[in-house]
Amino acid sequence: MDEELQVKGVRRLEWAEAHMGVLAEVRGRLIEDKALKGVRIGMALHVEAKTGMLAVTLARAGAKVRLASCNPLSTDDSVALALRERYGIETYAKKWESTEEYYNNLNSVLDLDPDYVVDDGADLITMLHTERKRQLKDVKGGNEETTTGVIRLRSMAKEGKLKFPVISVNDAHMKFLFDNRYGTGQSTFDGFMNATNLLVAGKRLVVAGYGWCGKGIAMRAKGLGASVIVTEVDPIRAIEAKMDGFEVMPMLEAAKVADIIISATGCKDIVRQEHLQVLKDCCVMGNSGHFDNEISKAALDAYAGAPRKVREFVDEYSLPGGRKAYLIGEGRLMNLAAGQGHPVEIMDMSFSIQALAMEYLVRNHSSLRPQVYNVPPELDQVVARLKLRTMGVSIDSLTKEQEKYLSTWQEGT
Repeated sequence: MDEELQVKGVRRLEWAEAHMGVLAEVRGRLIEDKALKGVRIGMALHVEAKTGMLAVTLARAGAKVRLASCNPLSTDDSVALALRERYGIETYAKKWESTEEYYNNLNSVLDLDPDYVVDDGADLITMLHTERKRQLKDVKGGNEETTTGVIRLRSMAKEGKLKFPVISVNDAHMKFLFDNRYGTGQSTFDGFMNATNLLVAGKRLVVAGYGWCGKGIAMRAKGLGASVIVTEVDPIRAIEAKMDGFEVMPMLEAAKVADIIISATGCKDIVRQEHLQVLKDCCVMGNSGHFDNEISKAALDAYAGAPRKVREFVDEYSLPGGRKAYLIGEGRLMNLAAGQGHPVEIMDMSFSIQALAMEYLVRNHSSLRPQVYNVPPELDQVVARLKLRTMGVSIDSLTKEQEKYLSTWQEGT
């Protein structure tokens, strides 16, 4: 059985590699430059095929890599096994790991005594700043992959608690414009379909949060034929959602009519007891935010009691008055808990940024202070041009006269 699982993982990794042309180019550059040779890198990311190819890229470039999952439900066991057995990547992850196993695996990564870390959600970096402070003096820098982690790290930096520089990969244009929007938009429904086998067309679907992830989900829901409602706390984003053609209302009103609710805010308690009290019968709820606290499981347990598993990734809650509510993937990232995560070509861009940002850190860490940095714009440009090339797309270049026109304030005609 392990052999079959391993073969499945190898095939998934090979499929990802075949469709990650940008990362292949970046990998070649890193190998040639030898910038990562001998560097120890600890990683906490969703352990699936695309992440696997990032780990393989860093390892082939000369780094010693150790990998754990950043979420108890997001591991592809076939890929984790293949990474360990076929690719030689020390991998500590399995699907459905307990909370204790999750933190044990993060500790196993930190046992490498990494020079640099790659994090998704900032649990690894937080652990370094709390339980494993003795290692801080040896960590030269890190990358953070997602919005939730960046929020936590900026808070640490503001309080003067962050002890090494971190690059916000999430805020690179070649990450959030595509990964957060098109990646989350498509993979959320991959998880929804796989978990429920239910129709989206004709349903009233609520998207909580209209950041880049929420925009992608709303766009795809509309394309699938749903009537989309957006809930927001930001007035500017609410106006944007309204002008994009969506209904906008408070969650308390939306919950009364919602057939499906999907949260993507990076905040907690987006659906809580006051909403459960008015929730429409048979509403299906799922989360595409990083942590499993956007749809309050504490409120569900208190209001409805223990759930009953009705499908592999769906729990049924019996609400007062005979109503039913359904929760996908225990409220964790539904696109990874119940699906395969973002499309390969999307993560090709995100993980190319990750690899280049790691090289940048290795070369420049001594001149960086302990704070959160944006990805240098030139790295965005490199990845964008490589991506266009792999897509077979050419674009124009400015003429000398145009460059001069754009750089002067005197010429206006």
